[in-house]
Amino acid sequence: MCRFLLIVAASFGVSTLTVPVAQAQDLTIANAASIARGGQIYDKWWKVLGNPEPTETHAAYPADSAKDGSATWRCKECHGWDYIGPNGRYSSGSHFTGITGIEGMAGGDTAAITAAIRGGSHGFTSDMIDDAAMADLALFVSQGQYDITAYVTDGASTGDPVVGEAAYATICAGCHGDDGMKIKEMPPMGELSGNPQEMIHKIINGQPTESMPAMRIFGPQLAADITAYVATLPQ
Repeated sequence: MCRFLLIVAASFGVSTLTVPVAQAQDLTIANAASIARGGQIYDKWWKVLGNPEPTETHAAYPADSAKDGSATWRCKECHGWDYIGPNGRYSSGSHFTGITGIEGMAGGDTAAITAAIRGGSHGFTSDMIDDAAMADLALFVSQGQYDITAYVTDGASTGDPVVGEAAYATICAGCHGDDGMKIKEMPPMGELSGNPQEMIHKIINGQPTESMPAMRIFGPQLAADITAYVATLPQ
């Protein structure tokens, strides 16, 4: 299936090897699924792994920041949906922590990344994130980052909504509806597009424990295009 999708992407001129942050390694069929799963673990690891949701606030979470409890254990909460922490969307507001992003580890050694997540201020034990899941997360940090700032300007996606409409209609509308309001347990898609960094991340990597497909092999441009179209839907 992955090989078929890669052939289709190539036939339409879609780059499957868009260069991530800091020249991380090329995406391949062998590691695409692992990277996408790592992106979901970065989002909300306990949901992906079926583990108990943390209740206490992470010891390394700044005391003067706004969140507490399980939210402080999400990688994205400190490092951001755009992976650049205080240099990106989380430069201010309720998600600001001042903690550096993960862009400096793009292209890095996965063993070193694993050691950093297991030890030091992170402290993620194997009971929280098992070794197989940690390998996915480390691969995402090393090879899965894209420079999302290249696809967002002034809080909106710079993608092409015309291209995005065609992709949404054939890939997304079946679950989300033509108007983005079919799933009643979540806000309208038009409203969610107000956080384009998060939407781009989720389109690329998928939504934890949901059937939403990860579109990583098509690269970030199509994710930005879909996000641009979704911004035109009702809120």
